[in-house]
Amino acid sequence: MPVYEYGCEKCGEVFEVEQRITADALTSHEACGGPVKRLISSSSFSLRGGGWYSDHYGLKSGSGGESKGS
Repeated sequence: MPVYEYGCEKCGEVFEVEQRITADALTSHEACGGPVKRLISSSSFSLRGGGWYSDHYGLKSGSGGESKGS
């Protein structure tokens, strides 16, 4: 289940809530009753390593590619 980050406009507290994707966004802060907005936070997903672009994946070498000439 995803974790969403909210910020309260009344007290300024930033808090996280575990919610289903299909659940409606929160509208008020449980602690003070102030209005809240869902925040966009950085993702925990990151790509590491060389990857296909820097490794030249799919680059033809040897037969079928350009001739190197002598």
